[in-house]
Amino acid sequence: MPIRRATPADAATVIKVIGDSHLGARDAGPLTWDEGPAGQWLGRPDLYSYLAGDDGFAAYRWTGHDLWVERVHARTPETLRALWSVIASHCSTTDTVSGWTAPDDPFWWLTRERDATITHRSMWMLRVVDVQAAIAARGFPPGLAVSVPLDIRDRSRPANAGRWQLTVAGGEGTLIPNEGVSSPGPLTVSPRGLAALYAGTPVGALRLSGLAAGGTPDDDAALDAAFAATAYMLDDF
Repeated sequence: MPIRRATPADAATVIKVIGDSHLGARDAGPLTWDEGPAGQWLGRPDLYSYLAGDDGFAAYRWTGHDLWVERVHARTPETLRALWSVIASHCSTTDTVSGWTAPDDPFWWLTRERDATITHRSMWMLRVVDVQAAIAARGFPPGLAVSVPLDIRDRSRPANAGRWQLTVAGGEGTLIPNEGVSSPGPLTVSPRGLAALYAGTPVGALRLSGLAAGGTPDDDAALDAAFAATAYMLDDF
């Protein structure tokens, strides 16, 4: 796989390579850049960035004697190893190699021994502003079909509040008003509980933390399956 330096003129290609990598891995939560900011980033004089055809991308920079890896994306094992080999070629001149990585990034399984470790985790905030639009825009497991009633309590966003019927099928989700009385009652979630559920937190954890109540064990299992995800971002603000 030929590897070449990336320039600001490659912004569109870099965005597509990163997006295709996230799509292939079914990642949850990655941020998509526009060409303008991406071009500015690629134009940084201290950034070393590389494209492996349309299959992979890597970027890193020096911070003193340490190497900071900003991005490594690939769609094939061969490309992933080739890009990390470029970074590893600096092993004789760097004290440490650090960078942002996904919790389940394949990087963790590339080394023979688990020499790498997580030294810092930054938490980020999520607020569901338009619940129907958020459900429609979210991806769901394509082989799953569920229908679960929800009762959302949201005083700050009245349009979100009320009883809803969540339906997931064919990898897509819909949320429609459902004011009918159901027994033993729908799962009730607060805004914090809704945001955590949306990001992949199991319902059991929401119950124990007081962010969800009601519903049934079957509803919990269906929601866990529908929203299962490890949401993360590789961007720092």
